Parts: sequence; structure tokens; C-alpha cells
Amino acid sequence: MTSYTSSLPNHYSYFDFAVGVIFKLGYCKPVKNHNPIKKMAEKTFKVVVTHPEVPQAGIDILKKSCEVILCESVPPKRSEILSKIKGVDGILWAGHEPLNGEVLDVAGKNLKAISTMSAGLDYVDLATLKQRKMPLGHTPGVLSEAVADMAIGLMISAARRYHEGRIKIETGAWDVHNLQWLLGQDIRGSTVGFFGFGGIGQAIAQRLRGFGVAKILYTARTEKAEAKDFKAKKVSFDELCEKSDFIFIAAPLTEETRHIFNECAFDKMQQNSVLVNIGRGPIVDQEALYHALKCNKIFAAGLDVMDPEPLPKDHKLLQLPNLILVPHLGSATLRTRSDMAVIAAHNVLRGIAGEPMLAPAYEL
Repeated sequence: MTSYTSSLPNHYSYFDFAVGVIFKLGYCKPVKNHNPIKKMAEKTFKVVVTHPEVPQAGIDILKKSCEVILCESVPPKRSEILSKIKGVDGILWAGHEPLNGEVLDVAGKNLKAISTMSAGLDYVDLATLKQRKMPLGHTPGVLSEAVADMAIGLMISAARRYHEGRIKIETGAWDVHNLQWLLGQDIRGSTVGFFGFGGIGQAIAQRLRGFGVAKILYTARTEKAEAKDFKAKKVSFDELCEKSDFIFIAAPLTEETRHIFNECAFDKMQQNSVLVNIGRGPIVDQEALYHALKCNKIFAAGLDVMDPEPLPKDHKLLQLPNLILVPHLGSATLRTRSDMAVIAAHNVLRGIAGEPMLAPAYEL
């Protein structure tokens, strides 16, 4: 990985792999020998961090230039957050509480910048924040590798019937006589489809190079220049469903994508197909998915995201032997969480100083 530290503001002593990723992916351009806070050093800036478990690497960066006010509740309490953001200069928004106009109103006129500690922004009222010209950062790119690892794990465990096999062991039904027992699907020679082929989708495709897949398809609004590196073909959504042995959902949740994987989509999919969702839960109509798996319209599925979250412990999806469920752990690695905190902290500092964020959610 190319080092970018020589191009960073002098006061940023902690700047590791995470920021290198952001620069490499082109989310912003480094500013050489520039310290965004130094020119404003006569004032002490206040930053609220909305979750007490934000990794220390991010907290330490903020403390070099600001007074840090840490929320203490787990899970975060909106009442505590709102009480502590009054009059602050910046907010590191580390949970999935709604981030909206109420937050701006309560914080007041001193608020200069907010950064989430996430890639997805479906809990943010983007229209309001942008209309009110509030600089907003997030942490894309840095979590792609960890989420891609999770996606491959879900693909293999669903295709090779891990959960069903575990049930057989627990119930004393391990069969040693039948040659056709618990046969799974091959990745080798398969057609893999991507609903969404951005950074995460491409990281998954990179990992698939060693599996000997025959063809990669993707659906997106526009052609992806990077698709040529994977010999990936852009197709319609219907063709993606009809021709893919494996489908990865790696797209954001929008009104257009909500419940796009519904009964009609599952009817088009092959009986041997495996669905993996590491995007957002509501992209899949879970009632339709339940029936598709229960009636063997599709072979199996693996979900890291669900609707709702947390999924109730008595939810009927948990009854399905051909479904792998993981409680939204895609970015949950030590390194990735720390990297996310670092990016978010730098976003806040740059936003306070009126400088371009490392990863802005939109352009003002």
C-alpha cells in the first residue's frame, strides 16, 4: 500500500491503513503540509462522540485538537445525545439513531461538521442536512475488505449447507451411508451475479478469482469501468436473476431497491441459486424469501443484514435449515472498526476547519 502520510496535516500523528484506503479510492485529495485546526488554535473546539465504544484511535485524534464529550449510554440514548450536543462544534455520530434536522436544531449555530462511523447512510436525513449546508462525512471504502470476507463466508456456508449439517449433528441424524447426503452447490464453473458492483462488490469479485467461477454478471445504473478487470458483463435485473447461480446484494437501500428481491424475482431465479445479502435488509422482501426457501424455489441464502434488526428470536426465518443468519457483523473486525473511527475523526476535524473532508457524504 502506498504511503500517503507525507501529504497529511502535520498534527495527525496517527494515520494508518484506513486513510490510505480513502485516498487510494479517490474519495478526497490530500492537502500537503496543511493543518486545518492550527490556524484556529485560539479557540477550544468541542466534539461530541455519541457512543462510548468508539475505538480509542479515533478519540485520540480528536483529543489532540478538541475537547471531547463522550456519551456514556449503551445502547445510545437519544435524550443523552441531544443534551450533550448543545453548542458543540462537531459530532462523531457513531450509532444508527436518526440523524436529522432535530439534531441540527438542538446543536445550534456553532455546529460545523458531523461524521458518521458507517458507510451506509439510510438513517440520515440527507436532504435536510444538505439543504442546511451541514458538512457530513462517512466512512466508505475502509470496510469493503471486511464485508467482502463476510460475503464469501456466507456464500460458502450457504452453498455447502453448514447450518443444515450442524442441525443433523445436534439431532443425531449424521448419515454415513447415503452417497447423496447433504450435497451442496459448486462455486467452480458457476455464474455469479452482483446487485450493485461498487467497492464492496468489486472486493468480493477479487476474492472470487481463486474459485474458478465461469462468469460474472452485474446490474447497475451505468457501466462500471472496473468491470473490465473482472470480465464482468452488465445485464438487466431480470437477466441477473435468471442466469446467476449465486447473487450478491451489495447495493444501498433506496426507494428503488426496497423489496426489489420479491416473489417475482425469486420466481425468476434458478432452483440451485444461492442469495447472499450484505447490503441492507429491506432490499429483500423477507416474507417472499421465506417462502422461496421453504418451497425450494431457490437453494439457500446467507444474510448478514435483516429487517428488522435485531431480528426477533422467534422469527420464522430461524426455522429454515437452508438459511445462514449472521447478526450484521460485516464490518465487525478490530482493524476495520479502528479504521472507521480514524476516518470519522479526521472528517470532523476537517469539517470544523472548513476544509474538505476525507470522505464527504455529498458536495456542498
